[in-house]
Amino acid sequence: MNGLRLAFSTLTALPVGPPREVDRSVAGRAMTCAPAVGAVLGALAAAIGAGFGWWTSSPVVAAVAGVATLAATTRGLHLDGLADTADGLGSAKPAPDALRIMKASDIGPFGVITLVLALLGQVLLLAAAWGRHGAWYGACALAVACVAGRLAVTWACRPGVPSARPDGLGAWVAGSVSRAAVGVASAAAVAVAGIAGFWASDGARWLLWPAAVVVAVGAATLVLRHTIRRFGGITGDVLGALVEVGFTAALVVLAR
Repeated sequence: MNGLRLAFSTLTALPVGPPREVDRSVAGRAMTCAPAVGAVLGALAAAIGAGFGWWTSSPVVAAVAGVATLAATTRGLHLDGLADTADGLGSAKPAPDALRIMKASDIGPFGVITLVLALLGQVLLLAAAWGRHGAWYGACALAVACVAGRLAVTWACRPGVPSARPDGLGAWVAGSVSRAAVGVASAAAVAVAGIAGFWASDGARWLLWPAAVVVAVGAATLVLRHTIRRFGGITGDVLGALVEVGFTAALVVLAR
């Protein structure tokens, strides 16, 4: 329960109290539970999006409502991490200088452009899924994409991935999730995606849903490798960026 409470208090703005104790073991369990956090956020966002979609009969409004709910329930932390990571990568400066840029409170041009394109892409992809296949499909796609995006965090905290700084969230969770826990979390996420796809899709289309989880983790892993080369490891901002990359990549698959 300490790990689950830490996961919700770290990855969301939901009113969940802090854990009674925090150590590396609890941090590892928290990052293992990240996909479960995504499932809760995704279900909430899907319900609100479906409500707006029903009221307005507009898949675009439903998509905007769903994406806005995710931003509100996380205080925009992952979006902020995406923008900061983009600024650090776009600066083309050595790692120490890039990390200082990422830690600054303002957002630079790379961050603004990335943030606008990411949000626009997420809304349009979700609206395409919602409009093409119906409200049930769109709501399930939103929830599964949330799970896939948070699974990318679990993978980023596996052994062998270093921290870019000696302090901060990255240092606390880097290497804290065992390979066995990564495997269990991945299998659970793929299973949930497969079940959702079976309910929401007809015929062989349900196979797209587990594939979306695999593509999401793959896309996030490519970004992770690049950030390790540039920064020397992960930070809290990088983890937030991976959530958004995985979420968007999953929507690309499910919008088909």
